[in-house]
Amino acid sequence: MSKQKDDGKGKQVISRYATSGIPKHLLPSSPPVVKKNGKLQAAYYEEELLRLQTELVKLQYWVAQEGLRVVILFEGRSGAGKGGVIKRIMERTSNTAVRVAALPKPNDREKTQWWFQKYVAHLPAAGEIVLFDRSWYNRGLVEPVMGFCTDEQYKEFLRSCPQFERMLVRSGIILLKYWFSVSDEEQESRFQARVDTPYKRWKLSPMDLEDRRRWVEYSKAKDRMFEHTDIKQAPWYVVNSDDKKRARLNTITHILSQIPYEDITPPHIELPPREENVGYIRPPMNEQTFVPNFY
Repeated sequence: MSKQKDDGKGKQVISRYATSGIPKHLLPSSPPVVKKNGKLQAAYYEEELLRLQTELVKLQYWVAQEGLRVVILFEGRSGAGKGGVIKRIMERTSNTAVRVAALPKPNDREKTQWWFQKYVAHLPAAGEIVLFDRSWYNRGLVEPVMGFCTDEQYKEFLRSCPQFERMLVRSGIILLKYWFSVSDEEQESRFQARVDTPYKRWKLSPMDLEDRRRWVEYSKAKDRMFEHTDIKQAPWYVVNSDDKKRARLNTITHILSQIPYEDITPPHIELPPREENVGYIRPPMNEQTFVPNFY
């Protein structure tokens, strides 16, 4: 586990600089190479990302063999970089072993259900890893800030969520929770990039604009959410995400460090020879419709 320190109020908080307890092979293979602005250079980042993605594939094999059930929650403000981390985790893993649960807002029927009910349906079976791109914590953050739930529903969530998560952990599920922390200035910069770049504008929704407008309200809701749900059995891990590349590498490294695994990658495979072409005649090429060679 990551090293912890006291915040002066008796509460244990995760030190983002602590590396004790992290297996040596997961630590950077060489000192970080940075640009003038202090952010990671692209070539260094890509090299480290590929190394960590290779470890994710090893983890995937281990989870499948051991029948582990893993749930990873990704929460944070709009534009904090949650989706970018999820994309890099999924990039080289199998989408049957590692899958994303990004659920839409509840429909009329779901609004009448127990709050956690629709999320339970997406929990993993043996050998699976599920990445929640936002999760049941919508009730602890977005809904109270936007007025989508009653005060009583909000208070009930704060009471019941720790019990729900303890139940998951007791059942054998490995539960990891990450909060992506982005500064006011960096969020504004990312939102402006979405405005200025046509192919990014789909990322900017009316809810994102409300997220920014109600910055202080979200901060208060986040602090209260942490106060009630940062529990020993399922602590919150905060990711400094102003540098997206660093955030991706740090998060993947931390995930790998929290689930002990062994390298059981299958050995090198010899491809069998192709069968001989006996009696097969391919149909004429002009009888098939091909996609034009645009490039």
